[in-house]
Amino acid sequence: MRQKLRIFGAVSLFGLFAGMGVSSLAAGTPTHPAGESVSPIELVRAAVASEAAASNNSSIKYMFCDRKTTPQGSQTRLFVETRQALAGMTVAYDDKPLTPEQLQAEVGRLAGIADNPEQLARRQRQQKEEADRTLRIVKALPDAFLYDYDGTETGTATLGKPGEQLLRLKFRPNPDYHAPSHVEEVLVGMQGVLLIDSVERRIARIDGTLSREVGFGWGILGHLDKGGHFLVDQRDVGDNSWEVSRMSLNFAGRILLFKSLSIKSDEVFSDFRRVPDDTTFAQGVEMLKAERVKLAENHAQAAVTEPRSH
Repeated sequence: MRQKLRIFGAVSLFGLFAGMGVSSLAAGTPTHPAGESVSPIELVRAAVASEAAASNNSSIKYMFCDRKTTPQGSQTRLFVETRQALAGMTVAYDDKPLTPEQLQAEVGRLAGIADNPEQLARRQRQQKEEADRTLRIVKALPDAFLYDYDGTETGTATLGKPGEQLLRLKFRPNPDYHAPSHVEEVLVGMQGVLLIDSVERRIARIDGTLSREVGFGWGILGHLDKGGHFLVDQRDVGDNSWEVSRMSLNFAGRILLFKSLSIKSDEVFSDFRRVPDDTTFAQGVEMLKAERVKLAENHAQAAVTEPRSH
């Protein structure tokens, strides 16, 4: 199973909560966009099949940047996909480079993983388990919702493929769907919009809102409040690969019925670059360290030239 972030990485957080302890169309005739002969559910099934196939393809690997913003501030991290596990390194907080102490701790943390086969194996196992939970949710999408065509949008540099047509599908809970396990439970209370590339049959956006309170762990472990929202965008980065370009989460609720839960974040993924397909975790760590040095030099150069520009 490929460890990389995927279009439904946001939805997998519900699978993590849970780890703590053929659908019919809507009434009426759906409107098909010009030139689109398949029904909405057929398109969704094709797109889900493409996403599932891509999640199992580990032949192409990337380095990329992730900037995550929360109410507490921002964190910028670099990631490298390796043949063993995804390696990540924090390079800035609130857009400021790490202090020497923070850098030493980050380098030591990565070295501890790279030099410890047990830790590396545990990291690989955890990433695979998360990917497996995500894939289960992805595969449930055709059955969990009812779909209708709702027009088209055009792909951009950060959404789908620039200039390509994206089919917009509204979705809402399928009343006949019964979640097979607690991993898929969150889907029963969700509605929103899918954007699907009409040629590649890939999902460019999933924008979902909880239409009612949803329990996880059959309500025993806690619940998510009505109105919770997530948005995930995906784009073509070349080499027939699609990657997440943005992920936004905004949820509130309770864990174990008494502890408040609040999740609010916005992440932007950028600067995707190919790395050798056989990159090891240790090699990935060295790539991250080298890239951090480049970023620090660029930041220092910008700090020197900025006063002159004024």
